[in-house]
Amino acid sequence: MSQDLCVQIFREFLKVSLILVAPVLMAAIVVGLMVSVFQAATQIHEMTLVFVPKILAIVLCLMILSPWMLNYLVSYTISLFSNIPVYVR
Repeated sequence: MSQDLCVQIFREFLKVSLILVAPVLMAAIVVGLMVSVFQAATQIHEMTLVFVPKILAIVLCLMILSPWMLNYLVSYTISLFSNIPVYVR
């Protein structure tokens, strides 16, 4: 197993990780931004007000996207395991 192959496998792992986490992160960022604008407009500066909408958005996003995320992760894992003979050479 060469150093280039290790770097390629790690790069693919990072790409899959970013693709899987991006929708949830974007949902949290958008909800956080909307709550911040709401707090600035109403001058309500309660720190706990941000957490509940973010948690709800993340849970909703995970409920909707979990089949796609699981399918993507399983296909990556199958690809990784099926290429083990190529990696060992």
